[in-house]
Amino acid sequence: MFRFNNYQGSVYLSSVNAAAAYVNGIVSDVKSYFGLKSENETLFDENVRLRITLEQYRDRLSQAGLDTVSVPLAGFEVKRARVIKNSLNHADNYITLDKGSADGVYPDMGVVGTDGVVGIIYMTSEHRSLAISLLNSKSNISCKLKHRDYFGNLVWEDINPEYALLKDIPRHAEFYEGDTVVTSGYSAVFPEGIPVGIVEEINDSEDGLFFELRVRLSTDFSKINDVRIINDRFREEEKMLDKKAGIPQYNNR
Repeated sequence: MFRFNNYQGSVYLSSVNAAAAYVNGIVSDVKSYFGLKSENETLFDENVRLRITLEQYRDRLSQAGLDTVSVPLAGFEVKRARVIKNSLNHADNYITLDKGSADGVYPDMGVVGTDGVVGIIYMTSEHRSLAISLLNSKSNISCKLKHRDYFGNLVWEDINPEYALLKDIPRHAEFYEGDTVVTSGYSAVFPEGIPVGIVEEINDSEDGLFFELRVRLSTDFSKINDVRIINDRFREEEKMLDKKAGIPQYNNR
């Protein structure tokens, strides 16, 4: 009927072409979705690298000029990972990632998200790793006030997952509420300049010798899914030098 009748044949061809176009559209959308996911992963990597690089260049340029600027992240490599387990409501919160020693992940590597610091790798198995969340009483990360170079230790002593405390800021330090807190770079865990949070409240320490700053964290720990693990290629050399010098080894810095 479709072959020997012009009208029926034209209707048939139109219907087939429309159906084929619809199916091809679905296939194209599916391919685009998975392609977009891959592109997003790549953009995530670049975002982490560029954010760190930008902060390091800004600090060095403002202090010393072009001639003394070193290549940021030259000694670091970034690995992709996905969060498969996370907790918020304990005194000691941990994050389980889908990468382990088979992927080149080992203890003392830093973990960051799109908005900033997430935690530090604590232990690994072949295909999994457990990170000490920043929301953990054992967490102790060296941080500084951006563009001011006063540094202290960031600890979590709060039941609120949105805040942490920056301790041991000297009394002569000049800073303000609203200042940005970033990693100091004074360890082999995190490079300098990774965002941590914003100063919201300034208090005295218990002994009155230092300032204690309440920091609103830049990372929303209720929404972390994809993270990046940062590895310092020269970490073992630093540990060896510390050991020779008799400097205590710390698992969380």
